[in-house]
Amino acid sequence: MDWGSLWTAAGLVAGVFAVWVVVALLRRGRARTTLMRRNSLALECLRAGQVSEAIALHEQNLAACERVLGTRNPATLTIRGNLAGAYLDAGRTDEAVALHELNLADSERILGADHPGSLNSRGNLAAACLEAGQIAEAITHGERALAGRERVLGTGHPDTLTTRDNLAGAYLKAGRTDEAITLHGQVLADRLSTLGALHPDTVMSRNNLGGAYLSAGRADEAITLFRGAMADCLHSVGADHPITLTSRGNLAGAYLTAGRPREAVPFLEQALAGWERLLGAGHPRTLATRDHLTAAREAASQAG
Repeated sequence: MDWGSLWTAAGLVAGVFAVWVVVALLRRGRARTTLMRRNSLALECLRAGQVSEAIALHEQNLAACERVLGTRNPATLTIRGNLAGAYLDAGRTDEAVALHELNLADSERILGADHPGSLNSRGNLAAACLEAGQIAEAITHGERALAGRERVLGTGHPDTLTTRDNLAGAYLKAGRTDEAITLHGQVLADRLSTLGALHPDTVMSRNNLGGAYLSAGRADEAITLFRGAMADCLHSVGADHPITLTSRGNLAGAYLTAGRPREAVPFLEQALAGWERLLGAGHPRTLATRDHLTAAREAASQAG
């Protein structure tokens, strides 16, 4: 059960938009400004749960970029990736996979297979395949992306760790739980040593390893990790940060899985209040948390 995954495929590609677009459109004045503003607005729509509006803006951007810059310009590839991420958020997984496949082919043709942009494209394709239920394909692309990252960047580079974490998630979906636990554990250990316990990436690793433990039936170990993640979040980023709210939801899910619904309810109540403040009552994440809280209250009532 998904108790509030924070990380989206759109987030993988959004961060590089400004760099590539500024370089590619430096001398194109109004077109550059329009594309960047439209992209920023689309990302704001995604954060607000307005997925249809975000898709429309990204589609306009992609059409303009293809017309002005061509289909294989790096800026076009970035905007295409952003649109694919929005399609994933809308559940249009087949369209997302198709766009990421096109991006990977064009990126490798333009930049080469070991270029960081190409490795990023392969990682995004792996994530989209996983969302689409194409688990074997997700693992294949994830393993190739990880091998490339390790070869080009080294085993301890932050991008390599992220790719290893994502591959562990694919292994978990495939039922390869022991392998997932091993990879998640490696990433957590590396991030603890390089980033420290309070870094958001380290907290994410605690949550990921806790989820793998939960899938393996090791609920007590999962609860310990989730409690640690939540405590670190409260100390470092505060009660209403998305990572903190996600950690509350994960801890509640672990308590429910362990047959302890009464202990789950207060954490879901806190998470719901936080999502309502942060995203509004009608956001999909808020609605999902409300559903989880209803289920937890019913289970607690039935437990007597």
